Amino acid sequence: MSFLIFVIAMGVLIWGAEMLIHQSEKIALRFDIPEFIIGATLIALGTSLPEMAASVAASAADKPEIAISNVIGSNILNITLVLASVFLIARNIKPDRDFFAKDSTWALMPVFVFILMIMDGVISRFDAMLLMLMMGAYLLFLVQDAKSLPEDELEDVAKEPFSWPLTLLMLAIGFVLVIVGAHFTVESASDIAKSFGVSEWVIGIIMISLGTSLPELVVSISASVKGKVDMAIGNIIGSNMANTSVVLGAAALTKPMPLDSLKYSFDITTMLVATLILVFLTANKLYTKSAGIALVIILGLFLQHTLQSM
Repeated sequence: MSFLIFVIAMGVLIWGAEMLIHQSEKIALRFDIPEFIIGATLIALGTSLPEMAASVAASAADKPEIAISNVIGSNILNITLVLASVFLIARNIKPDRDFFAKDSTWALMPVFVFILMIMDGVISRFDAMLLMLMMGAYLLFLVQDAKSLPEDELEDVAKEPFSWPLTLLMLAIGFVLVIVGAHFTVESASDIAKSFGVSEWVIGIIMISLGTSLPELVVSISASVKGKVDMAIGNIIGSNMANTSVVLGAAALTKPMPLDSLKYSFDITTMLVATLILVFLTANKLYTKSAGIALVIILGLFLQHTLQSM
């Protein structure tokens, strides 16, 4: 029964997130926001909503291991599964934007800060505010960078019919679905962990993180198929930035979260290594199928270790 509730709750969570993403994108396109900015901010934050809702709900329910492992697992999967899928599916990846010079290090900085923060064994509310401030700095950087783009780099899109009342109503419905879905996702996942004798950390880093990473996977693959690789890669970088800063920050603001960093050193190190590889790939512009296969190999090692620890 718990597994059925988990599947339904995860579906409601993702459905609500998709509604929020779609309406946010309509607002962005109405105001002629560049494609990359849409991917790295509105869509990235939107696709991170499941992670945020699940982690905040877990923190509020005194389940910090689910809250933190969800973020770590999502960051790993975004790079080793979602980015790998983009590389393997897209026919010709030639992004217009220099992701190394402008963006990939923004995904790396909060990971380093997170590692420093957990050395004392807890992510405090002060730590949470610093993490969220980092996301604010990234958004400010993107806004300033967008102003420097030539007019011909702004995407000329056919706007859908737009109505503020309908958009706000859909945003409200999506928000409610996300909150309700997150609550039941966390509770049912915890019940599954107890019934199978599996730790809440493993449930969070595999089941919940895989489920909450589905929006990123769907959005990035869809964008890749349409040739919008800037949006696809921007979504991944922005989502990881949002996960490590806003999602963790919101969860820790709800309630300070203790963490035994030595116990989960493999997973934390895997997140760091995956992020460093992201920086390396963007620095050398290795947007190839070979790079995608290399990322899948890292995913396989991560899953093997996690399954062996169950």
